[in-house]
Amino acid sequence: MDIMIVTGMSGAGKTFVGSVLEDFGYYCIDNIPVSLLSQFIDLYSHQEGKNQKIALIIDVRGCDNFNELITILNGIREKSYGHCHLLFLDASPEVLINRYKETRRTHPLMLSHPMTLSQALQKEQFMLSEVKRLADDVIDTSHLSQNACREQLNRIVHGNTAPQLVVQCFSFGFKYGLPHEADLVFDVRCLPNPFYIDELKHKTGLDKEVSDYVMSFETSQTFFKKICDLVEYLLPLYLGDGRSQLNVAFGCTGGKHRSVTMAEALCKHLGGCENCTALTMHRDIAK
Repeated sequence: MDIMIVTGMSGAGKTFVGSVLEDFGYYCIDNIPVSLLSQFIDLYSHQEGKNQKIALIIDVRGCDNFNELITILNGIREKSYGHCHLLFLDASPEVLINRYKETRRTHPLMLSHPMTLSQALQKEQFMLSEVKRLADDVIDTSHLSQNACREQLNRIVHGNTAPQLVVQCFSFGFKYGLPHEADLVFDVRCLPNPFYIDELKHKTGLDKEVSDYVMSFETSQTFFKKICDLVEYLLPLYLGDGRSQLNVAFGCTGGKHRSVTMAEALCKHLGGCENCTALTMHRDIAK
C-alpha cells in the first residue's frame, strides 16, 4: 500500500490537502486517533479489492503525546505494508491567527483548557516539534495559494510527472434537462439525426452503424475537429488553474444517438493526450 500520514498545525490546511489527495486517488480518513493507526492499517490491508492508496489525517484532537506517533509510524514501516510517508503542514502564527479570525473557528486545544489562541498555537507547536523534525516533507502554507499547494502535493505524490486531468465525456438529452455538473456543453442537435432512419431509430451511438452514420457527414467531422481543437487548448489551462476534473457534455434531443456518438469519439481522441484520463457516461441512453 501507499500510506500517507498527514499532520501539522491546526489551520495549516489539512482539510484542503485531504481533498487534493482524494483527487489523486487516495482513500482519506480525517482526524483518526493515533492509537488506532496500526489497527486500522492492519485491518485495511486484509480487505479484498481495497484502494491501495490511503491518507490518514491526524491533528491534536487525536493524540495527547505526538511522540507516540513516531513510535507507531516506525512500527508501521517495520511491518512492510508498503511505502509510508509522513507529511507535515505548517504556517506562521500570524497567518494562523488571521485564518482563525476569518473562519471564526475555535482552536481544538482551547476546548479542553482555558487559554488564548496564541497560547494554544505555541503549545501545539511544541507538541508537534519532534514530528515536524522527522517528517519526510514539510509544506509551509503561510503564503501558498491553493494551486501552488496542489503543485507541491503533486510533486510529493507523483514525483516530477505532470498532474492528471480527468475528463468526463458524457451525453444527455435536452428534453430531460441540462446537466448541472457540466463545465462545457455542446449542442449537437444541428447534426444529421439517425432517429429518422428506420434501421437506426432503436439503436444508440454505441452501435457502429449509428456512429458511422453520424460521422459520415462533413458537417459532423468539421464540428468534431473544432471541438477537439478547443478541448485540447483548454486542457493545460484547466490544469494550470488547479482543476482535477473537466466535464464535457454533448446534448441532442433524446440523448441516444448524436450526443453518445460525439462523447464516445471525444473520449477515444483524448485517450492519446498526455496528462489526461478520459471517461464516458451516458445519462439518458436508457430512457
